[in-house]
Amino acid sequence: MSDRLNETGSLSLSAWQAGIADLACALRFYSRLPVPVLSWERNPHGLPDFGRIVRILPLAGFVLGLLPACALVLALWLDLGPWLAAILAIATATITTGAFHEDGLADTADSFGGATRERRLAIMKDSLIGSFGTCALVLGFALRITALATLILRTDATAVAAAVLIVAALSRVAGLVPLVFLPPARTDGAAQAVGQPARESFWLAVALSAGLALLVGLAGGLPVSGIALMILFAGLSGIGLMRLAWRHIQGQTGDIAGAAQQVAEMAALIGLLIALRP
Repeated sequence: MSDRLNETGSLSLSAWQAGIADLACALRFYSRLPVPVLSWERNPHGLPDFGRIVRILPLAGFVLGLLPACALVLALWLDLGPWLAAILAIATATITTGAFHEDGLADTADSFGGATRERRLAIMKDSLIGSFGTCALVLGFALRITALATLILRTDATAVAAAVLIVAALSRVAGLVPLVFLPPARTDGAAQAVGQPARESFWLAVALSAGLALLVGLAGGLPVSGIALMILFAGLSGIGLMRLAWRHIQGQTGDIAGAAQQVAEMAALIGLLIALRP
């Protein structure tokens, strides 16, 4: 009996360690946070295996939303006003990720100028930012900042902080939609290197992100209708980017996933604003 208990405890500890390692791997990939190397990690600085980390991604997104949420609450506590608080929150989020997703949005927008699939893929791979990419970045920042500032005017700091956390989790899962349902557009890209997530794992991530959204939203005082619209709009935006990617390049890339995350963030905030309209 004791041998069986020891074996069970050992297996539980192993699963627990694997979950923490997957979370650490996701945070390193999606952010610039100084995540410490765990003693049981085999390859802490390698590319993540998306077949493994997908299920933990909503929790990683939640962690990435903590610093922006804290920046927003601190700015409001210092009475800096809704606009400066919103700017500081978005700036903190951008610094935390190293503009990881914004880069994907800009490259995806620039690729619209390509006449052929091959040219669009070449534009995505180019590190330069063109006029389409610049416009996408300006509009993206403007939409997110304005949405947050408007939310601050319509509700309290706790509710807006909850919204920031929810959006951080939902948008990362929405960014997976092209990766899960489309083949890689390149044979040598990052999307091919990290592997295609299994659909079963993806649906588990969807369920976890929706559960987190409901739990955090209710704790923050958000209406159920607002939480539901955030989940719906984030999901629809991911599907929209997936369909666009298929028409555009007949596949997916890391830039497409980054663009999907950004659009989902904007869409979720707009969904909440609709529910909170006066």
